[in-house]
Amino acid sequence: MKIRKLIFLIVFGCISSKNHAQNLPSLLLDKNINSTFSILAYDEDAQEWGIAVATDNIYVGNSTIYIQSGIGAFSVIAETEPKYGIKGLQSLEAGQPIEQAINAVRNKDNNSNYRQVSGIDAQGNVFAFTGQSLKYWQGHAAEILGNNYVVIGNQLAPDVLTSMSDTFKKSTGTLAERLLESLLAGQNAGGQISGKQSAAIVVKGVNNEWYNQIDLRVDNSKQPFKELQTLMNHHYGRIRLNQAMYAHRNGLAEKAKIKLAQAESMLDGWTGMYARIAVANTLIKNEDTATHWIKKGLKENKNWTVNLPAFYFLRNHPEMQSVIKPEKFTATDWESAIQLLSQLGKEAEIIELSNTLSNQNIESSYLSYLIGRSYYYEKNLKPAIEHLEKALLIDNENIEAEKLLKTINTD
Repeated sequence: MKIRKLIFLIVFGCISSKNHAQNLPSLLLDKNINSTFSILAYDEDAQEWGIAVATDNIYVGNSTIYIQSGIGAFSVIAETEPKYGIKGLQSLEAGQPIEQAINAVRNKDNNSNYRQVSGIDAQGNVFAFTGQSLKYWQGHAAEILGNNYVVIGNQLAPDVLTSMSDTFKKSTGTLAERLLESLLAGQNAGGQISGKQSAAIVVKGVNNEWYNQIDLRVDNSKQPFKELQTLMNHHYGRIRLNQAMYAHRNGLAEKAKIKLAQAESMLDGWTGMYARIAVANTLIKNEDTATHWIKKGLKENKNWTVNLPAFYFLRNHPEMQSVIKPEKFTATDWESAIQLLSQLGKEAEIIELSNTLSNQNIESSYLSYLIGRSYYYEKNLKPAIEHLEKALLIDNENIEAEKLLKTINTD
């Protein structure tokens, strides 16, 4: 007995009184503790379920988020136990109430006093519990249940959950934007007292396609909230850019400019989108801004040069004369140049350019297809057929040339 007591005192003495409560579960009881806060919510108009969460451990989105659109969602934190999410969703799908879905697992869980779980069903009914042992950890642990949402957390500064709740109730926008706003409010109120390392937002909806589901994760960072906000900006920035292009195609010039301006501010830093931004600016007759984004891409990413041939049409712009060098273009480069010329509706220029390329013996199956397509768009079918047949002669697996040739022959 004395030996056991001595060992305990030695271990206990290695932990300062300041950190004792925080580290007791993980160091003395070998528990996998995550100091975490989250918000779980349902948007009845959009029919979306979402969770935003942050922790002082890595990849928080990996084990704490469980969502099935049309069924419900569960946030499982503190000492995480996936059964609450997996079996909980099964129970909801079987028609059980949210409280019963959670308590069915809790009643068989000998370590439920170390858990913190929130859940929401298909109608927005909520339930949550905070394990009794969490009150001994350093910081605040609790839950707040609201209309279609729940905030929970442990090892927090005093006002974190209240700030998250109040912010969510007042917020506007998409469910994902509101969840992030609430999570940021919690962090600004003090967050988890020992800091943060990862953060995540997942939103799934009955009517959402794969491309507008949200699954954003920062798995290991000194600034997970900043990076999560950047990911969110990029997600919606790409949507704004698509909206700008769509508005332009439908003759809504002013709307296109507004959406493009929004996209530019949200996509700054994502070099992979700079080419599309430059194209969008070209479409609205703003070539100076297009060249700005091209030069920005070159400055931020040394490999961005692969995009330059596509902007052949800007070769005479003062900012591009020393950058775009057609005399060094390969056949693949000319394919990029002609594709974008066609996107800009410059079919006549492509046809004129094809003669120059032919004289220089620059050819490829895809290049022939693109030139044949331009003749087709210009309703000049004989040379269109000739170039498409040439494309198939070079590569008999050129499916695009084959399809267009069949279309012409059918017509």
